[in-house]
Amino acid sequence: MITHDFSQQTVIVTGGTRGIGRAIAEAFLEAGARVHATYAGNETAATAFAAAQAQAGERLQLHRFDIGSYSEVEAFYQALDRQGERLEVLVNNAGIRHDGVVGMLSPDDWQKVIGTNLTGTYNMSKFAVLAMMRTRYGRIITITSPSGKLGFEGQANYAASKAGQVAFSRSLSKEVARRGITVNCVSPGFIETDFIADLPAEQAQAYRNLVPLKRFGKPEEVASAVLFLASREAAYISGATLEVTGGL
Repeated sequence: MITHDFSQQTVIVTGGTRGIGRAIAEAFLEAGARVHATYAGNETAATAFAAAQAQAGERLQLHRFDIGSYSEVEAFYQALDRQGERLEVLVNNAGIRHDGVVGMLSPDDWQKVIGTNLTGTYNMSKFAVLAMMRTRYGRIITITSPSGKLGFEGQANYAASKAGQVAFSRSLSKEVARRGITVNCVSPGFIETDFIADLPAEQAQAYRNLVPLKRFGKPEEVASAVLFLASREAAYISGATLEVTGGL
């Protein structure tokens, strides 16, 4: 079994203090990486995560800002640059949902979802590319969703943002290939996190019945896929989407 070693590597995980993002950040910490986990505003989750990972010491840094804000993202990267840190891995994990059928979907809910999920991916990836080009090495992994392909009812904004992430990643992978940077997506299906905890029990069971494996996935199963794509062993994989969906 391959055990990935990320010691001496710096990793950014957006939305990295809870749910899938937390599992990804924890997996990188376990593999020896220095992790910068970002979050938008849930201080309770961030505090709990920091406490649980106290043994990581200075290898874990938390940062609160809005990835949908170009200026805030730029300031974050400028701070890293002043610290003299190299960047090896970016995981675009942060995402939000504001569901509603299109006829009733407010412009604000449309913009919020596109702004965080898609524009946030652009903001974080742009500055990551500039940092990675200096060393001619990097891994960018974006957490997308089957919704971008299947288009679940009531999630037009979310589906559009996720389909956009895949298209964005494919284009970016071609732009940076000669610089030793790979760009891929991981597409989790229904995963046991707070992200789907607000679903009515009947709807959750209906979604579970759609999955050939007849269960929801675990955040750790997504993290394993991310670590593989972020590893040096995955050097010939780029522009791809790895589905972690239980066969959905």
